[in-house]
Amino acid sequence: MQVVVRDNNVDQALRALKKKLQREGVFREMKLRNYYEKPSEKKARQKAEAVRRARKLARKRAQREGGLPAPTPTARPGQPARPSASTLPRT
Repeated sequence: MQVVVRDNNVDQALRALKKKLQREGVFREMKLRNYYEKPSEKKARQKAEAVRRARKLARKRAQREGGLPAPTPTARPGQPARPSASTLPRT
């Protein structure tokens, strides 16, 4: 895995590397390998993950086909909510 450091900006390159590692699931893998997981627990975890993925896929498919309304965006903690067009002052 490679990350390009531009203009000696190591902090930005480090953020990009962390994002790539997160996307690849390296941190999750490290966390799982930290302790021994019994085969029965591993099987149960993998089955639960598969069910979660299937539900998410079905939900997205239903949204695309118009069966479900799209989720409304919510403000993240620490970030102000964006004002709607109706609350903005007219100039």
